[in-house]
Amino acid sequence: MAHLPNLIIDLAIILGTAAVTTLLFKWLKQPLVLGYILAGVLVGPQFSLFPTISDPTTIRIWADIGVIVLLFSLGLEFNLKKLVKVGGTASMTGVFEIGAMILLGYLTGLCLGWSTMDSIFLGGIVCISSTTIIIRAFEELGIKTQQFAGIVFGILVIEDIVAVLLLVLLSTLAVSEQFFSTDMLVAIMKLAFFLVIWFVGGIFLVPSFLRSSRKFITDETLLIISLALCLLMVVVATRVGFSPALGAFIMGSILAGTIYAERIEHLLTAIKDLFGAVFFVSVGMLIDPALLAQYAGPIALITVVVIVGKALNVTVGALLVGQPLKQSLQTGFSLAQIGEFSFIIATLGLNLKVTSEFLYPIAVAVSALTAFTTPYMIRAAGPIYSWLDRRLSPRTKLFLSSYSSGAQTIGSVSDWYQLLREHIQIIIVNTAVILGIILISSQWLLPLVTEHLATGSWALTLAGFLSFVLMAPFLWALVLKRINQPVYTRLWTERRSYRGPLVTLAITRGIIGLGLVLLLLQQFFSVSIILFFLVVAAGLWLVLGNRLPLIYDLIENRFLLNLHARQIYQETRMGRNLLPWDAHLSYFEVSAESPGVGFTLAELALREKYGVNIISIARGSMTMLVPGRNERLFPGDKIAVIGTDQQLEQFSKLIEPAPASKAPVTPVQEISLQKIAVDDSFPFVGKCIRESGIREITQGLIVGIERKGTRILNPESTTFFLAGDVIWLAGNTKLIKQFQRENRLRSVQ
Repeated sequence: MAHLPNLIIDLAIILGTAAVTTLLFKWLKQPLVLGYILAGVLVGPQFSLFPTISDPTTIRIWADIGVIVLLFSLGLEFNLKKLVKVGGTASMTGVFEIGAMILLGYLTGLCLGWSTMDSIFLGGIVCISSTTIIIRAFEELGIKTQQFAGIVFGILVIEDIVAVLLLVLLSTLAVSEQFFSTDMLVAIMKLAFFLVIWFVGGIFLVPSFLRSSRKFITDETLLIISLALCLLMVVVATRVGFSPALGAFIMGSILAGTIYAERIEHLLTAIKDLFGAVFFVSVGMLIDPALLAQYAGPIALITVVVIVGKALNVTVGALLVGQPLKQSLQTGFSLAQIGEFSFIIATLGLNLKVTSEFLYPIAVAVSALTAFTTPYMIRAAGPIYSWLDRRLSPRTKLFLSSYSSGAQTIGSVSDWYQLLREHIQIIIVNTAVILGIILISSQWLLPLVTEHLATGSWALTLAGFLSFVLMAPFLWALVLKRINQPVYTRLWTERRSYRGPLVTLAITRGIIGLGLVLLLLQQFFSVSIILFFLVVAAGLWLVLGNRLPLIYDLIENRFLLNLHARQIYQETRMGRNLLPWDAHLSYFEVSAESPGVGFTLAELALREKYGVNIISIARGSMTMLVPGRNERLFPGDKIAVIGTDQQLEQFSKLIEPAPASKAPVTPVQEISLQKIAVDDSFPFVGKCIRESGIREITQGLIVGIERKGTRILNPESTTFFLAGDVIWLAGNTKLIKQFQRENRLRSVQ
């Protein structure tokens, strides 16, 4: 009889047990992750009632592959533009909650008498919520289109980024065993440098490669290419000194900005499910039921700390940044759990042998308990808000309402802020690119030249010369590129006292550029030939100087094209630019069974019956912004609608009769909500909405006006504009922003 490898037998045991437990948990309507963990406990060495795997080492390798695939798929759901669109509300709430939970977890560990390192890792474990569990709970409860869900997803993005950073920082901390050490500072700077290099280089190279190969890309080749790129980045990150998980996440984030992101996600689903199952089963295999019984008290305490601490801290953080009480409670109660990243952080401590053996199973047990309570916590947010609303004094309600409104009023961005931000961006990006070129040249190009082309000083000279040619466009941008010239000119002519700081900015850029050139010289040239190189470099600069801006513009335009490729191809964001009250933007597709099919917007009377406004109708390749009252709805129309959660829920019954499918729909043209401050320079002060012609200028609809603390939703066309108003305008993003720029220029003049 043929010999069957132990690996196949072990996989049969693992997947067979996992299949049974997941079917059970699916029937119980519980997260499948818990079923995988239970399967791991059953086939683990601590549970002798079922067959036990014979080769844990091989399964551990498969589990490591599972971590890589999970982080890669998580990166595919995140990109730089997504981080920018998270907004201040989710960013500040997330940072507040993460900092508070790390401190709370650390103090809890100390109170339990644990070691400092166990307490630090506990802080990292309890600060990260579970993206998988939250998304699944939102889908089951049908609340993905509600306003607070957008903030929850934004906070999850911030938590994912922090979790990846924690993997690096905790690894460094475990080695140095010091909070504020030189090693920690070096690790942070090294991480920041390589992140910039990887993202800038990856966004420039990877989408360009995929675009050039698009004629040959099939599902099979795309899957192989994406996995190859993932593993290549894993190897690079490991060689540089970071974790494989970081490399997988970065490559996923780079591919997330391409037009193939959704296709890769679809192709990767089966592989992710397979290796993810093996990973979570391996998590369960490390659990000792006797150890859980021994630490039942700490498990209960930490579970309470996670549920109460995260719900409270997220709610407080959201209130501090100006969110209404109800929305803050819904956000806080949704994030009261820990999940996949917590397992990975706990595994890191175990692999580095810096944490106690009991911490890992405790983390898994707490994750299982909080995953079970998540749907109930989300449902409890509404009743708790009603209970608080009945007991809060009118004065407290007025204060919260005023603070929420005041925190979201428009603040003008100063010219100095714009100029400094753009200077910092161009300095950081170009400095990192130049340093990367010098590093690659010294570590890879120089040995290559020495081996194949020249030796000694000639090799150094040739490698240095090629490095200078490569870095010349970025050096020009760093030192000489004009940044936001209209703002620069305005500041220069506005006050003489501004000229000193402006000159200082230019000198600073020149000094940084000179320092980088000296670093290049120090790497490749001896003192005797530095003068010769400077003469050659100066001649090269004179010859190519006029072409450097063109070369840099080509590089920059290609980078920006790659960065925005997915948005250009398909804008899939839901609930962008939220209004300061409960109304927000959402998307629907008109089903063939809709009672509204065939009727005009005037006949449907949507504003009167439901309180909603249709901002656009996408039909095939055509998009109608702010459609007229005589426009009809047809099956397959993709519509963008503004309303509150309750209004949209009622409206969805008209457009998508049960069973409703509330998947976000993509309009062909980009539309958004924007806000405009009305001052004395506003061209339509004293005119009514109808007379202003804003609808025709911006292809937009005024859906709200804030006036002296009063909010007017769906204002009549006879409403007059007054100085001090804040207008909320929905429609063509490009035209609205152009109108905003023209309005700002008028106010400056």
